[in-house]
Amino acid sequence: MEPIVVISILGGIVLILLFSGAPVKPLRLVGQAAIKLVIGALFLFFLNTAGNRFGIHVPINLVTSSVSGFLGIPGLLALVAIQHWII
Repeated sequence: MEPIVVISILGGIVLILLFSGAPVKPLRLVGQAAIKLVIGALFLFFLNTAGNRFGIHVPINLVTSSVSGFLGIPGLLALVAIQHWII
């Protein structure tokens, strides 16, 4: 699939989840976690796209998406530091 199609689908899912919301609290928490995972995957996608010039590549999987999604930019920078210096 083309990257623009993937980004469009993920963006649409995020918008649907943001606007529709869930009336039940546990469902809302699951929805918020799913949104954070998608946002984390998008962070990693853009990092891998921009960091390709500098040799930065962090794999996109459930663990790295959750770290970058729940911790945000500091989590993303921590993943880059771990990838660069430890692994």
